[in-house]
Amino acid sequence: MDGSRHVELNSTQLRCLAHPVRSRLLAALRLQGPGTSAGLAQRLRTNTGVTSYHLRELADVGLIEEDEGLGTGRERFWKSKHDVTRWTETDFDDHPDDRAAAEWLTGHHIRLVNRWREDWLESRMDWPVEWREAASLGDMRVRLSAAQTAAMVRELEAVVERYLETGPDPESASDVTGDGQADVFVLLDVFPAREAWL
Repeated sequence: MDGSRHVELNSTQLRCLAHPVRSRLLAALRLQGPGTSAGLAQRLRTNTGVTSYHLRELADVGLIEEDEGLGTGRERFWKSKHDVTRWTETDFDDHPDDRAAAEWLTGHHIRLVNRWREDWLESRMDWPVEWREAASLGDMRVRLSAAQTAAMVRELEAVVERYLETGPDPESASDVTGDGQADVFVLLDVFPAREAWL
């Protein structure tokens, strides 16, 4: 994967990001583009001092940087340095503080993804029929070895990466999104099950 678009968290970055304000700041910069501490404070409903402090913490570990093309005088704009954050939990098994940070981040991610799913459930009838037909919620049970599972995940991620590199579809027709396109969440949860249950 392209290193400029993806970051594999190291111990210092992992611990920095395992914080509710910092994880929300990074998400806001990625989803809504560059912002100032004042603008981000307004978005996150916090104060500028708190936002400024946590922005500096994120910058110190290399997750965000100043957008010098947008700054004017004392007003500093910040942007994310990457589009995607990854971490491998097993890399942090041997250090209790790292493991705790990885567990917090994983739990935070699961709660966030569940909110996205619930929002789709509540708002899907507001979308045109072609979007409701294109969307998919599902699960499949596959009997695999650990090596096969890792290979499958790599292949699925490569498919998504191909669409990231392709970019928006210039031929799409206009709809509720204004230009025929929308941000699409691709959720990939792969893990072994102790037993099949309903």
